[in-house]
Amino acid sequence: MNDLAQLEALLFVAGEEGLSLRYLAGMLQLTPSQLKELLQILAQKYESDDTTALCLIETAGRYKMATKETFSDLLREFAKAPVNQSLSRASLEVLSIIAYKQPITRIEIDDIRGVNSSSAVSKLLSLGLIQEAGKKEVIGRPNLYATTDYFLDFMGINDLTELVDASHIELVDEEVSLFGETKQTDDA
Repeated sequence: MNDLAQLEALLFVAGEEGLSLRYLAGMLQLTPSQLKELLQILAQKYESDDTTALCLIETAGRYKMATKETFSDLLREFAKAPVNQSLSRASLEVLSIIAYKQPITRIEIDDIRGVNSSSAVSKLLSLGLIQEAGKKEVIGRPNLYATTDYFLDFMGINDLTELVDASHIELVDEEVSLFGETKQTDDA
């Protein structure tokens, strides 16, 4: 059988989970360098073919088939309710804190935000964007939270080092008056 066709079949069946280089090499009985060459050929095949909507991506150390970016509007319309639109501002804040400070407890998240984050943490857990990552070795042994591979996939990154460097972001508080005017106050 054709190695390229076998690779394509495995990636298709794996779906959004994708497959690691090591697993693919074992399944196809290829060396990692042979497999990387094959993956590059498949990626170029998809990229140069205007009659296919497919492309090959690597996220979180796993290879998977996906749709080309040019189809994003069509697929967004199809889905109607992407996860990012269903996340509240509080959930996005909590997700950002966890992404940059993980592993972190809910109490530590609450301290950063200044409000209770229980419902946001529950929602993020149910969506599979975060997971319990053990217990902190302190009194009460609270859960530690970290992002998941699905978070990496959702963000389109391979690992957390690809997150935007937030150390240079200047924090600006906004106060909204009763008349709808916005007044900025620098607290940083």
